[in-house]
Amino acid sequence: MNEVYSIFKCIVEQSSMNKAAQLLNLSQPALSRKIAKLEQDIGAPLFRRVGKRLELTRIGQLTYEYAIEAERLHHQFMNTVKEFKDTGRSSLTIGASLTTLQSTLPDLITLLRRTHPEIDIKAITGKTHEIVNYVREHKVDIAVIASRLDDPSVQCTPLFDDHLILVLPRTLLTDEQLHLQLIDLNDIPMILFSKGTWYRLLTDELFEQYHLSPEIRMEIDSFEAILRLLHTFRAGALLPKSYLHPQLVAVNDLVTYHIPELEATKRSTSLIHADPHSLDASVRSCIYEIATYFQQHP
Repeated sequence: MNEVYSIFKCIVEQSSMNKAAQLLNLSQPALSRKIAKLEQDIGAPLFRRVGKRLELTRIGQLTYEYAIEAERLHHQFMNTVKEFKDTGRSSLTIGASLTTLQSTLPDLITLLRRTHPEIDIKAITGKTHEIVNYVREHKVDIAVIASRLDDPSVQCTPLFDDHLILVLPRTLLTDEQLHLQLIDLNDIPMILFSKGTWYRLLTDELFEQYHLSPEIRMEIDSFEAILRLLHTFRAGALLPKSYLHPQLVAVNDLVTYHIPELEATKRSTSLIHADPHSLDASVRSCIYEIATYFQQHP
């Protein structure tokens, strides 16, 4: 906390320059110079004299409230630093469901390595229900899953919404076929994500809702493998928007199609963890960094 604000706060609480000077072990002229400098920096008087009493101006009252908050934040910061020193924590274990393992986890780890280079990061993967149990059992510190969670034993923070996008090899369709509708999926061979994942569930629900029966050439649990095989099988795929970065699409010579009905396959990717009060300071810091990053990069 800035020293001059601490001095100002002391004067207000003592209601006397003389008492504050004695308490702070400063001469009254030195104390007056510091307050005069603060008033100069702020550009407004902080006190007015009423007889022998000092009263705060409106700006003085705002400054006092600021000094109180600054002191609180300073203590909070110092307590957090103490927690870091006391725990000596140097590792973080992240859980990731199968789909977020490929679409979200790499960006998340890159972020944490930049903001917390002192922490060794480990990852555990599994199906969503397995990852949720890992959080409950404190086998992982935090986790990312491709859904929202309503569970009193686990705290859930939605990071962003996602939906499926049709992706095809650039050479598969003619120029006359560039404007596709959902019904056209019946005529396109497909590579689908393996059963038992959220995105496959979304795909199956979509096919059932719109009575679609595309030819399924292959089922596989790797987004990267699907992209590599699309040209080989001359097939399309339904993949999450969050995974299909423009550079990835360009490198693999693919084309994406934004079919309106696919936007209804929305799924939230969320960060889950135990009660923050039960977590180490470093874990709480990582949670804050992740939530802030995704708020700023929707």
